[in-house]
Amino acid sequence: MFFLNLSLAEFSALFAVLGGAVVALYLLDRSRKRIKVATLRFWTPSEKPPEARHSRKIQQPWSLLLQMLGLLLLLAALGQLRWGSPERSLRDHVLLLDTSAWMNARDGRRTILDQTKTDAVTWVRSLPASDRIMVVRTDALSTPATVFETNRGLVEEAIKSSKASASAMQLTQAVDFARQMQRLHGRGQGEIVYTGSGRIADKEAAALPKNFRLLTLRKAGENVGLRKVALRRGASDGELWEVFVTAHNYGTQPRKIPVALAYGHAPVASGLLDLAPGADQNGRYEFRTKAGGELEVRLIVNDAIEADNHAIFELPAQRLLEVDVYSDQPDLLRPFLAIHPWIKPKFMPTNSYTPDTKASVVILDHFNPSAPPKTQAIYIEPVGGGSPAGAATPITSGMKLSWRNEHPIAEGLRTGDVRLERGEVFASTGNFSVIAQADGKSVIVASTEPRKAVVLGFHPAKSQLRYELAAPLLFANIFKWLTPEVFGQKEWNGESIGMVRALVDNNLKPENIKVLNDGGVALPFTLEGNKVQFFAGNEGMFRVVAGGREQVYSLTLPEVAETTWEPPKELRRGLPSLFAGGASSHDLWQWLALAGGLCLLLDWLWFGRIKLHSSVATPSPLDAVSRWVSGWRKAA
Repeated sequence: MFFLNLSLAEFSALFAVLGGAVVALYLLDRSRKRIKVATLRFWTPSEKPPEARHSRKIQQPWSLLLQMLGLLLLLAALGQLRWGSPERSLRDHVLLLDTSAWMNARDGRRTILDQTKTDAVTWVRSLPASDRIMVVRTDALSTPATVFETNRGLVEEAIKSSKASASAMQLTQAVDFARQMQRLHGRGQGEIVYTGSGRIADKEAAALPKNFRLLTLRKAGENVGLRKVALRRGASDGELWEVFVTAHNYGTQPRKIPVALAYGHAPVASGLLDLAPGADQNGRYEFRTKAGGELEVRLIVNDAIEADNHAIFELPAQRLLEVDVYSDQPDLLRPFLAIHPWIKPKFMPTNSYTPDTKASVVILDHFNPSAPPKTQAIYIEPVGGGSPAGAATPITSGMKLSWRNEHPIAEGLRTGDVRLERGEVFASTGNFSVIAQADGKSVIVASTEPRKAVVLGFHPAKSQLRYELAAPLLFANIFKWLTPEVFGQKEWNGESIGMVRALVDNNLKPENIKVLNDGGVALPFTLEGNKVQFFAGNEGMFRVVAGGREQVYSLTLPEVAETTWEPPKELRRGLPSLFAGGASSHDLWQWLALAGGLCLLLDWLWFGRIKLHSSVATPSPLDAVSRWVSGWRKAA
C-alpha cells in the first residue's frame, strides 16, 4: 500500500498534531459538577472560586479510542491510501491516432480508420484505471482531442468521433508534440502509442523515443490518384482551354488508367495514363467553349481512396471587352484595337457622343466633351476646353519620347530615337501618374480617380511611334491596366491542401504579392526567388495575385502521403503485456472515509449525551454489554 497525496512523514506529522490535540482535550477537565441541595437557604457560596484541575487519567478511554481511530481513517482517506504497487501507477500515455487522408482508404467494407478505432479502444480498456490518457489526432497538424484523462468514457468518445482529414501525416512533428505534452503536463511518464496506416509525409522519420509503442499498422490496397490539375486559356484563342493533369501511382503494381473530362456533364476529352509503381504521369487535354460551366476531371479506376480520383472546377465564361470609340478618323485606330480577339470595338462619330454607355472603356479621339464619360476612358490628343490632365502647352517640334517603365502601362516599352512633331505636354498634378515624357515633360499620364483614365498628348498614328512595336504594346498595356479582370493572366490549379508553391515572375517584391482566401483575407507567405509558399490547412479557394498575374488554387484533393513508414525492428508492438493482469493499484479512500465517519458517529451516539432533557448520564458501551449479559443469564 502507498499514499498518493501525502508522504508517510506528512501523514505521521498530521496525525501526531491532531491526535495530540484530542488527547489534551480529554486530559483537561473544565466541566461543572451538578450538586443536589434541599434548599438554597442553606447554600453557602464559596469565598474562593473553584480551581480548574487537570485530570491525571482519561475518564472515557473508549470515546478517545473511537475518536483517534476515526481521525486515523479520515487522514488515510485524505492521503488517498491505495492498495498495490506505486511503480506501476500514475502513468500518463499519449495516443497518436492517425487521421490523415490515407485513413479514408477502404479495406473491404470498412475504412482503415474504423479498424484503427477498434484497436485503440481495446488498448484503452487494457490500461489500469489510474492511468491517464491524452488522445491526439494527427495529420498535417497534431490536435489534442482530450487532456490527460482518467475517464475512459470521454477517451473512447474522442476516439470514436474522430474523422479522417485531407492532409498527410507528419510523424516526427506528432512524436515531438506528444513528448512535449508529457513533459509539461504528465505526472509519470507513460508510453507514446501510435496506431494508423503508416503513410507519412516525412521523407525520413526521426529517431523515436524509448517509450514509443506501435499499436497497429493497417495497410491499404492499391491506389492511384490525381496529384495536380492545371487549367488556362489559350494564348491566342480565347475559346480554347488547356488542361494539364498529373496522376500518381501509390501502389506497387503498374497501372493503365483512363482519364475523362466532362464540361457541363458532357464529355469533352479523354486519354490514357500509363503509371509505373510510385511514379507520376502527365497528360495534356484541350476543349473549346465560350460559356461558363463546371469542368470535372476524373480517373476511371476503382481503388482504395475515392476522394483523389476526381476534381471539379467552376470556369467563367469568356468575357469580351466592349469599347466605344468616338473618332472622326476611325481607320487610324483600327490597327491598335485589333491587337486582341477579346476586344470588341464600336466606332462612332464624335457628334454622336453621350456620357451614358454600357461599354467598359470609351476612347475619345481628338475630342474633349463637356460631360465626361461615366466609365473608364482613353483621351487621345484632347482639344476643346480644358485638358483632363490640367494645363497643357504645345509640343515643340523634335522633342524626344522616353518612358517611365515603373508604371504598369509603360512596362516593357522601349523606343529608339522617336521624336514628336505635334501634340501637347501636361503639367501633371494631383492624382495623375506620368507614363511617358518628351524632353522631361509629361506627354502621357494616367489617373485612378474618380475612375481610371489615360490621357495621351499626341496621336500615336500621327507620329513616328506608329512605326514602332511599342505602339500596339502601349494600347495592350492600357487595356490591361484599365480592365485587369479581362486581360490579366489567370490560371486555375487543383491541388491538395497543405503546403502550396506558386511560381511568380522574377524580381517581384513581397509587397507586390498577395495571397488571399475565399473571404479575401490575406494569408502569410514566404518568397524564395520566384517561388511563393503558403500553408492551407483547410479545403477552399485561394488566390495568388502577383503583378498582373493571378493564380487560383482550388484545394480540394486530399494530400495522400507517398512515404511508407518502416518501423524499427526493436520497437514495442501490440498491446502491452504489463497491463494484461488488470489494475496495478486500487483506491481505498472511499472505504476509509466511510469507516472514519462511522467511528465518529458511534462516539457521538455513545458518549455525546444526546438525551438533552434527561438527567441520567449516557451509559458506556461496557455497561450496556454487562446488562445484556446479566439479563441473558437470568432468562436462562
